[in-house]
Amino acid sequence: MLKDKIKSGEEIAELAEKLRQKGRTIVTTNGSFDILHGAHVNLLEKARKEGDCLIVLVNSDNSVRRLKGEKRPIFGEDERTLILSALECVDYVCVFDEDNPLSLIEKIKPNKHIKGGSFVKERADEEKNLLAKFGGEFKALELEEGKSTTEVIERILEKYEVND
Repeated sequence: MLKDKIKSGEEIAELAEKLRQKGRTIVTTNGSFDILHGAHVNLLEKARKEGDCLIVLVNSDNSVRRLKGEKRPIFGEDERTLILSALECVDYVCVFDEDNPLSLIEKIKPNKHIKGGSFVKERADEEKNLLAKFGGEFKALELEEGKSTTEVIERILEKYEVND
C-alpha cells in the first residue's frame, strides 16, 4: 500500500537504523514537491540510483507557507506525500514541520543527501556541515532550466490569463 511508504520522524529513524545495520546505503532528498513536475521526477530517479533506499523529506504545509508565502502549497502535504509514495523510485516519505530538514537528517544519518538544482545555498551549507559530522556525503544536482513549481504556476496563470 502507498500509505505504508509514508512514515513519521520516529518511524523513519528506526527504519534507517535497521537499514544501516544491514549495510544498506541510505539516500535522502528534500523539498516541498508542491506540484510534481519533470525536474522533480529526474531528481528522485537520480537520487535513488545513489543508494539502496531513497527517503524523501517533505516540507509540511506550514513550512511551505513560511518559505514560499501564504498562497502555497497548492497541494496539501497529504496529497503531496501520497503522490510521491506512488513513484517506484521512492522508498519512503516523511514530512517535517521545520524550515529545513536538519533534525530528520540527523536522525536518519543518510550515507548521501541529494539536492535538486533549486535550493538556498545557506540552507544547503547547513545540511552539508551536518552530514560531514557523521560521514555523510552531500551532492547537488544541476538546475533544470524552466522546470520549477513557480514557473509551472506562472505558465498556468498566463495560459488562463489570471492576474493577481
